[in-house]
Amino acid sequence: MVREDWALAVVVVTLLTIATVVGQIVKRQPHLGLNAAAIDTFNRRVRAWWVICALLAIAFVSPTLTVALFGAMSFWALREFITLTPTRLGDHRALFWVFFFFTPLQYVLVAYNNYGLYSILIPVYAFLFIPARIAMAGDFKRFLERVAKIQSGLLICVYCLSFAPALLYLDRSPVDSASNARLLFFFVAMALLAEAFQFGWSQLYGRHVIAPSINAARTWEGLVGGSASAALAGMALYWATPYNEVWQAAFMSMVIAVMGFAGAMTMSAIKRDRGVRDYGTLVEGHGGVLDRIDSICFAAPVFYHITRELLQ
Repeated sequence: MVREDWALAVVVVTLLTIATVVGQIVKRQPHLGLNAAAIDTFNRRVRAWWVICALLAIAFVSPTLTVALFGAMSFWALREFITLTPTRLGDHRALFWVFFFFTPLQYVLVAYNNYGLYSILIPVYAFLFIPARIAMAGDFKRFLERVAKIQSGLLICVYCLSFAPALLYLDRSPVDSASNARLLFFFVAMALLAEAFQFGWSQLYGRHVIAPSINAARTWEGLVGGSASAALAGMALYWATPYNEVWQAAFMSMVIAVMGFAGAMTMSAIKRDRGVRDYGTLVEGHGGVLDRIDSICFAAPVFYHITRELLQ
């Protein structure tokens, strides 16, 4: 690791430490009148962020292992998504292809940096295959609902998330693998920071809840204040990015914040629809994998493609 890598690691560890301390302090101050459920959710996310950032250190050592790590996360997140609602016997063979063919193939193509194929494998070939395979099973009950659920899970948990490790292979001139690893670390760090900023603004100044029936802790003040704060943080971390201008780092940080917010709201809506609190319980007290990476899933493809254009 070069000096910039160590500096970025120190910054991330410092910010996570601050988030951990703040979360524990407000948890022990019930007289502040803050949302106890939101504080508990925030503290669980912070614990998960420590794990995610520790695992991302692999990116500086082996891009292939990083792709495999994200592939495993996708597989487990998709499992949580699919098991959230019952499936019928006619879906099982289609699901076999989804889990054991399209999901691993997507990440193999990412590892080989075959953008021409991994950018269309799922939204074209998999999306056409799934309804056709389910139709061949002869079960037409709730056909559209079943197809849409599988397609949505594959899109969010596999296709979108795969663009995060794809950052490691983003073509640049001159090619600098360490710089691409820092870009991935920057992306994840900004996604986590944006969540923390949005939580803070919502708890301190939130007055206008966006969708109370979906997530009572998400406010317009949190979205605007959190996105603006993320942009400032992005400017401060400009030195860790491959962008040519400071405004580009600020803009991309704001994009991450907005898309991460959209991801969290969308996944909350799905959980409310199914009447559950978490997508899974991989680790007791931490919720499921998808509960922790929902913002990353939505932000990854947008961040990748805009960055790809900015660096050309």
